[in-house]
Amino acid sequence: MNLRVYSCILENNNLISKQMREAVLEVRGLSKSFGEVQAVKNLNLTILKGDVYGFIGPNGAGKTTSIRMILSLIHSDSGAVKIFGNDLHRDFRRAIANVGALVESPAFYPYLSAYKNLRLFGELSGGVSEERVWEVLEMVGLTRRAKHKVRGYSHGMKQRLGIALALLHKPRLLILDEPTNGLDPQGIREVRNLIRKISQEEEITIFLSSHLLSEMEMVCNRIGIMYRGSLITEGEVDQLLGGEQDQAEINVEDASRAKTFLEQKFPGLKLNLIKAGWLGFKKEKWELADLNRELLQAGFVVHSISARRKNLEDLFVELTGESKDVY
Repeated sequence: MNLRVYSCILENNNLISKQMREAVLEVRGLSKSFGEVQAVKNLNLTILKGDVYGFIGPNGAGKTTSIRMILSLIHSDSGAVKIFGNDLHRDFRRAIANVGALVESPAFYPYLSAYKNLRLFGELSGGVSEERVWEVLEMVGLTRRAKHKVRGYSHGMKQRLGIALALLHKPRLLILDEPTNGLDPQGIREVRNLIRKISQEEEITIFLSSHLLSEMEMVCNRIGIMYRGSLITEGEVDQLLGGEQDQAEINVEDASRAKTFLEQKFPGLKLNLIKAGWLGFKKEKWELADLNRELLQAGFVVHSISARRKNLEDLFVELTGESKDVY
């Protein structure tokens, strides 16, 4: 089959698949200002049933403000929100009935156990069975510590308990605002695996915000990038990043000087200092062997040079012009 024909068929199938999936969350024209500062500007996004949607951007980009408006924790200046087709402002109870949320750090009673905290919060919000409490504790991997007081929990365990609380009433949409914020690498990995498990086993649609781009790339099928209060792009991760190895990296000593040298030697080449000792650039027409040879002949110590697939950090730099150290 002709490659172009195959690509068209694939795109049409993806479009049909999207059209068949239910819109779980629809946001149109959402805006919010604090004094003269416009925190969110005309936000439009759609989350479909089954999505793990990554709402990403630097700290201060407007992610938490957007989520607070979506959950009606703060009022918007303008715009509309629909959850499962129900207008948030006209029919709040019906719209929010199937939503579970964890916004920032959860607050629990420190001298009560995880089990008693969940039972108490469950009773305060209409009541849940003991069986359901144990179900969510098992879901987040806390059954062995369920009877321990929360004051002895690590930050990562408290985050997982917060997710358990959000799952208590069997939501169809789970909203998590920066669930890995402040966690160590092990805690981040635990939350990442938990999100995958919830999505796959519980069939819950997840709307997840974070500034950790590499983590979002591992768990999300769709993303929206927030920057200075605006959504600057939205789409399928695979489509936004592409499948080709169109990026390249050079690990070289004295990277700043190597950057200046190569950009002078190869007019039009644009290099980014992505981290200490590393230069990144679009591969395009540049031959890696030529760059390597020039560096070596000039006396630079090159540890590696290789091509790779574009990632979310590369996409962010392309769209904003900012370096990756904003994260």
